[in-house]
Amino acid sequence: MFNFVKEHVGVKVALITNTVLLFVMIIGTGILVLEQSKSLEMQLLDKGKMQSIIGAKIVSKVIEEAIDNGVITVNDAFDTNYELIHGFDPPKYHTKYDFYLDKVLLALEDEFLVDQSIIFAVAVDVNGYLPTHNSRFQQPITGDVQKDKVGNRTKRMFNDPVGITAAKNKEKGFLQIYHRDTGETMWDISCPIFVKGKQWGGFRIGFSLVEVESAKTRLMIMLVAIMFGILALSTVLIFFTVNILLKPLKDLTTITEQLSAGNAGNIDEKIEVSRNDEIGKLGMAIEKLRVSIVLAMRRLKKEHDSHKG
Repeated sequence: MFNFVKEHVGVKVALITNTVLLFVMIIGTGILVLEQSKSLEMQLLDKGKMQSIIGAKIVSKVIEEAIDNGVITVNDAFDTNYELIHGFDPPKYHTKYDFYLDKVLLALEDEFLVDQSIIFAVAVDVNGYLPTHNSRFQQPITGDVQKDKVGNRTKRMFNDPVGITAAKNKEKGFLQIYHRDTGETMWDISCPIFVKGKQWGGFRIGFSLVEVESAKTRLMIMLVAIMFGILALSTVLIFFTVNILLKPLKDLTTITEQLSAGNAGNIDEKIEVSRNDEIGKLGMAIEKLRVSIVLAMRRLKKEHDSHKG
């Protein structure tokens, strides 16, 4: 194989060209993957921010309509006298409004979970109290503390650093990295909820980093596959193109070898040259050499004949 490559300039040129192309494409693919990953991450973040803004508006409207319709009062809506529900660890609480949100807010919050990348979508008051969690986190109590910590998280106080910051946050689409007490790490994206002009709390979106990384991995695989497909196609095209372009050089090499071997059968055949590049110039030089050899041979033959006569 090495000798084959060594003896064929077309193969050498194709291999060198494709090696350089491979190097360039690896660098280009790496840059493209990084840029597209950043772009994808920003798109997902923007989606999460928009979801938090929509959720905050929905909760604000639900609570204000309840006040306007006389279901609860403004004071009820801002109740912070949390009534302990005995028998739970971590503790759970009731407020004057949580019964109403359980009825009207649960289905609306669950709609956000149609997006597989969203782990939770909930409203919390300014102290981090979560009156109504998503259905997936309102599983029946089992008595197993660790299992219930994951399966039933409603009516708890989430006032950890990330939770309280999200609850009191006044910025739309505020991003934090949330290390959940269940061991998961995710984006926490929040937006403030205002009721009758006063901040009630915040709407929190738990955005799965596993889904984010999975989406980035799928993007990387797709881009790499496309790039290597292009490389494979270009390798074949370069190999055939180079060999087609260098075929006249191969023909000239054959003619030169025949001339150097004194092959008289080909010496009177004119070498046709139809190109002006380096190969064309080589062909013209070999043609001049052929003509010189023919003239020299004729002169020698004439001198030989004259001496013979």
